[in-house]
Amino acid sequence: MIVFPNCKINLGLHVTNKRPDGFHDLETVFYPLPVHDALEAITHRELQFAGSGIAVPGQVSDNLCLKAFHLLQRDFPQVQPLSIHLHKHIPIGAGLGGGSADAAFMLQLINQKFQLGLTEAALVDYAAQLGSDCPFFIINKPCFATGRGEIMTPVELDLSGYSFVLVHPGIHVNTGWAFQQLTPKAPADALKDIIQLPVAAWRNKLSNDFEGPVFAAHPALAKIKEQLYAAGAVYATMSGSGSALLGIFPKNKIADILWDVSYRVFTIR
Repeated sequence: MIVFPNCKINLGLHVTNKRPDGFHDLETVFYPLPVHDALEAITHRELQFAGSGIAVPGQVSDNLCLKAFHLLQRDFPQVQPLSIHLHKHIPIGAGLGGGSADAAFMLQLINQKFQLGLTEAALVDYAAQLGSDCPFFIINKPCFATGRGEIMTPVELDLSGYSFVLVHPGIHVNTGWAFQQLTPKAPADALKDIIQLPVAAWRNKLSNDFEGPVFAAHPALAKIKEQLYAAGAVYATMSGSGSALLGIFPKNKIADILWDVSYRVFTIR
């Protein structure tokens, strides 16, 4: 069985409170985009994991796909060992949720393959045990998210009339460092209201709290955002704590941009 985990972007991101458990409360809108990894699993005499594409840092045993497998096998003895292959295409550490997507799609794959009968709500609960962004990829529709990002309400948001340019410059932004740069506060305007405005009105209203400190530390990211606007984007933003940036353009009206050859650029028309 093979599935294709997709990435997400953040439309607006506010850090509103530091929690007693050390995490932060935030509010954001998650929006799925069709940049994909490939995840294949077949039954096997023993559990195996292999990867290709972008190298995933860290120990193999820490991979979220394996953690998802063990999480379900713990509760469902009918889950048999799998030979798992992950082809990584979504940039890592870019604010695009690729690892979280892989974990969530692994849960869904196992649920389907072994006919566990888990509901969407049950899968969301399992996904929340793997990471704050993981539950979104079970729903995988535009959502207004609060808490650590795991409390979600679907929103009516259709951007199919637009094209997208997603730019990853290969800069690594440490998420822990990025949170330390912020002073949590309530936003001046309600994100749920802003997101319902015309996309052209987002430029001066829909903001990401991380852009200030991250752009100060990495001016190249601010330049990419300027380039997206100069090329005709109606809205541009950094996703998550970076370092990927997104430009939203009128459908099929993306101007040619001479990007640095080291950047990874995805065009979605």
